[in-house]
Amino acid sequence: MSDAPVPNFNHLLALSGPYGTYEHASGTVARVEGGYCTDDVARVLLVTVREQRVTPALAELTRSSLNFLSLAQSPDGRFRNRRLATGQWRGPATADDCWGRAVWALGSALARGSEVQNSLTLALFDRSVTVRSRWPRSMAWATLGAIEVLRVNAAHRGARALVEASVPILSRPEYGDEWCWPERRLSYANAVLAEALLAVGAQLEDVDLVAAGLRRLRWLLAMETRDGHLSVTPVGGRGQRDSAGRFDQQPIEVAAIADACVRAFELTADVSWISGIDRAVNWFLGDNDGGVLMYDAESGGGYDGLTSSGPNLNQGAESTIALLTTLQHGRRFALSHS
Repeated sequence: MSDAPVPNFNHLLALSGPYGTYEHASGTVARVEGGYCTDDVARVLLVTVREQRVTPALAELTRSSLNFLSLAQSPDGRFRNRRLATGQWRGPATADDCWGRAVWALGSALARGSEVQNSLTLALFDRSVTVRSRWPRSMAWATLGAIEVLRVNAAHRGARALVEASVPILSRPEYGDEWCWPERRLSYANAVLAEALLAVGAQLEDVDLVAAGLRRLRWLLAMETRDGHLSVTPVGGRGQRDSAGRFDQQPIEVAAIADACVRAFELTADVSWISGIDRAVNWFLGDNDGGVLMYDAESGGGYDGLTSSGPNLNQGAESTIALLTTLQHGRRFALSHS
């Protein structure tokens, strides 16, 4: 992990348009016609407020991302996800993944952001935590944001209520000892379900929830490891009786594993979790099923997926942010545990 590259934000900055960060790219060139989405802009805010080496360009990216989220949010706290290249919004406000990721990013910004940002961020966060979603991943991301706020303001009632409301959704029973998971199929960003359960258990001082989160994460990490490297769930998902399909793999799954292993280590001080962070970093560095680099060292962009014939060389926002967040963890743990 000591060889983890320093996160390079040049490509993420190059994806910036007049209204936010473009969602897609053809190679390194932003696909302007694809417009913007709240999902990705929330992720942009998350990665910029996590970054310790803040430059004027990153500070401006934080500001513009907050402005985007303020325009995406409806009065009831939900979020619209799609924005055209012209700046027009498309589709209704929902409590889907875009809401969950926005709450996560806003909570992280409140916990780490500057005083200048906090008044707007707090207003957006306060509206968003009144919402509830029926989707487990949406609730998981939102809950992580609520817990970020509770770390700095334990008296925040809205954040506390959201965390408590997430318990029955996140603690659904597993499907057995051999399929230690609350869903019949693994799909995308799976580790967030284990991470959020672990975080909720710690916040509520519920040892059973913590134990369940650790058990599920340990099982998932074993399921998504092959020959010592990550072989994450492909885009079609993975069920208990599925044949061992390996492609296409998405960077978002790797980044979710890194986030969850960081959480597990911080709560338990068990150094075995650092190996999960290490595997996530090394997946981008070529220790994967294709034996290929999954990022562009020159641009700083992450490749959009690992296919059976190699990397998808397009460098969209989601994959680039997945790379950056994983490298942030890698550099942090290389410095503190080398």
